[in-house]
Amino acid sequence: MRTGWRAMEPADLDRVMAIAEVVHPDYPEERAVFAERLALFPDGCLMALAEGTAVGYAVMHPGRLGAPPPLDSPLGALPEGADCLYLHDVALLPAARGLGLGVSALERMEGIAAGRGFAWLALTSTPKARAFWDRNGFTPYDGGPALAAKLASYGGGMAYMTRPVRKALA
Repeated sequence: MRTGWRAMEPADLDRVMAIAEVVHPDYPEERAVFAERLALFPDGCLMALAEGTAVGYAVMHPGRLGAPPPLDSPLGALPEGADCLYLHDVALLPAARGLGLGVSALERMEGIAAGRGFAWLALTSTPKARAFWDRNGFTPYDGGPALAAKLASYGGGMAYMTRPVRKALA
């Protein structure tokens, strides 16, 4: 099966919302959140394709270690002094799992981070995704009580995780 990633476009936002409803029903976000991320950092907004059909998306942007944005909130602007690439969301429909799209999204993330000079990747993992991130070298980041309180606002079992950028990818 032919799979891969392409740049997200504004016309993709309806499909992003439909995928998000299936993959992340417990973590709803408004369309405006995705539209803002796309406007602020289009290089980090991608659509996953299988046989030409959109089966997932990934949204990432520059961030600050230990300071994930609140769920379902606009950024307003990219953070000054960004020191990592933050994976806001990756969502793959059940039929797209096992096709290597998660690993290839991580490779794209690493390439974007290296190209921007970031030494770190960061994300907030849902409980269901935690094993994937563990297998791919991410470790929990201890940000103290303030980070713990922010993670609690996402829901139970969330983990803020980081990993050094391993290499620049072509």
